[in-house]
Amino acid sequence: MLKKRTIGVLAGAVATALILAGCASDGGDSGSSEGGDRPYVALISKGFQHQFWQAVKAGAEQAAEEFDVEVTFEGPDTEADVDQQIQMLQTALDKSPDAIGFAALDSQAAGPLLQQAKDSDIPVIAFDSGVDSDIPLTTASTDNKAAAAEAAKHMAEAIGHEGKVALVVHDQTSVTGQDRRDGFVEYLEENEPNIEVVDIQYGGGDQAKSADLAKAIIAANPDLKGIYGSNEGSAIGVVQAVKELGLDPSQLTVVGFDSGKAQMDAIRDGLMIGAITQNPVGIGYETVKAAVDAINGKSLPKTIDTGFYWYDATNIDDEKIQAVLYE
Repeated sequence: MLKKRTIGVLAGAVATALILAGCASDGGDSGSSEGGDRPYVALISKGFQHQFWQAVKAGAEQAAEEFDVEVTFEGPDTEADVDQQIQMLQTALDKSPDAIGFAALDSQAAGPLLQQAKDSDIPVIAFDSGVDSDIPLTTASTDNKAAAAEAAKHMAEAIGHEGKVALVVHDQTSVTGQDRRDGFVEYLEENEPNIEVVDIQYGGGDQAKSADLAKAIIAANPDLKGIYGSNEGSAIGVVQAVKELGLDPSQLTVVGFDSGKAQMDAIRDGLMIGAITQNPVGIGYETVKAAVDAINGKSLPKTIDTGFYWYDATNIDDEKIQAVLYE
């Protein structure tokens, strides 16, 4: 079953080319230099450790070329490095950009700097993760609660609508982490009375830490029927735990979020039943497009829903799915 909620999904060939271009880049600069006659948009992501962010970067660069603006794109070493991200945001503000795109690791910690941007008349566009503030003019992101609910629905179907499940979530400080947790749990509470959520752990999106957490959950719950990993690192950590423990994948259902080669391989190998993929190229594209609109004084919607899909072994090679997967 294919679940689709999307706007402006780029064509498969374009998306693939952009992602390859993004992956070839080596870090925080898009290849452009801020300044000059063109407007400058500084983008601060949550990290570079996952291919998701390279795909977001590729979409941002495509929009920058289309709308004739300069962009830089950077993020902390890991998605646990809140202090590093805040310093990057401060450095970006010090350059007086025409607009800021920001994917908050910790929306509370970012508050003072977002206020600084507002006081300096620098429009802020949130992306990927909402910010607990009314300062961002819009948020370009997946409807994470709806997407997590879709993952929960497939988990319930796979385990026969009964049994114990657990979650390994990437964090509890970002809106993304909260929504992907709550959307999953709330769906089960409202629709699956015979499924019990026995544990929720937070691994910071780190594969090794998530694997250790998953192994501990499994040891404490030998009758566990499923684990959900809320982002690329979390999901692959769960898969790694299943491998290291030598478990039969048919006895423990794994559901993920995001894509990346490791998750795609896990689905093809039967170690994971499926996952939610976002539209990262679209997120990057829409963030820059919204920044340009803000610079030009145009009104923006409160949110820009960039869409999501469920993918599994039955549709992973479909053209529509391939266009939004990122390796």
